[in-house]
Amino acid sequence: MLLPNKLFSYNESVLCKFPVILKELKKKPMGVHDLYQKVINNLSGVNEYIDVLDCLYALHKIEYDEKEEVLRYVI
Repeated sequence: MLLPNKLFSYNESVLCKFPVILKELKKKPMGVHDLYQKVINNLSGVNEYIDVLDCLYALHKIEYDEKEEVLRYVI
């Protein structure tokens, strides 16, 4: 997981990808794969995607609904 520091700028970190993911989830809940297909052009790969989801989940900005198998934006 890349966080901003002396070597990596904000734009190279996972923090700048938060709004991309949250913007899509604010529209509607969606599955992990469907969300990845929507944001794939803004990410460097699946590892970065998972890092962003991990951070957002840890910060309680998203949640996973096991029943419906979708990610949701947490208000």
